[in-house]
Amino acid sequence: MKVGVVTFPGSLDDADARRAVRVAGHEAIALWHGDHDLQGVDAVLLPGGFSYGDYLRCGAIARFAPVMTEVVDAARGGMPVLGICNGFQILCESHLLPGALIRNDHRKFGCLDQTLTIENNTSAWTSSYAIGQQVTIVLKNGEGSFVADDKTLDMLEAEGRVIARYVGNPNGSQRAIAGITNEAGNVVGLMPHPEHAVEALCGPGTDGLGFFTSLGALVSTA
Repeated sequence: MKVGVVTFPGSLDDADARRAVRVAGHEAIALWHGDHDLQGVDAVLLPGGFSYGDYLRCGAIARFAPVMTEVVDAARGGMPVLGICNGFQILCESHLLPGALIRNDHRKFGCLDQTLTIENNTSAWTSSYAIGQQVTIVLKNGEGSFVADDKTLDMLEAEGRVIARYVGNPNGSQRAIAGITNEAGNVVGLMPHPEHAVEALCGPGTDGLGFFTSLGALVSTA
């Protein structure tokens, strides 16, 4: 598959995301925030970093980038879209996912190898995992605490849209939510960074690779 990775001003994990896409056997396509062109990609990844310096709110300006017009339309049409960390924040600001990401409850930036439990393996980005499987990937954020009103949280739980939950709760996310999906399962937001756990040489291992190899299942069933 051709997977587009968007670079915004302030993105810093776009190169790692492109490498993870290639390690998973896909073709990585660099997309620029200022273009109205997805270059014929089959999926889109919004990487981590500090788009537009996190001014106003994390992701609040990036949602208005020209490329996001195409990303939002494509996502609503069924294209797989993954937002990692800042990308998750952008998806929430773009109303492709509910809720918001706010300052960590301990008010500090955290960087650690974090264990997650996979809760949903029916999304476009999690089919390589088993439900209940525990994986360890990198978590690094200052505004990573997922919040939503009780009605939204209950809806996410009832519809099985929590895709991953923290073992422990390192940033105060409500119900220890680390990632969610939209109703259709093609759009996923994940606060931890699977792109930093795709090769044994660096990072905590290869547990993050499944988020990228999951796209292969879409090819085999197309």
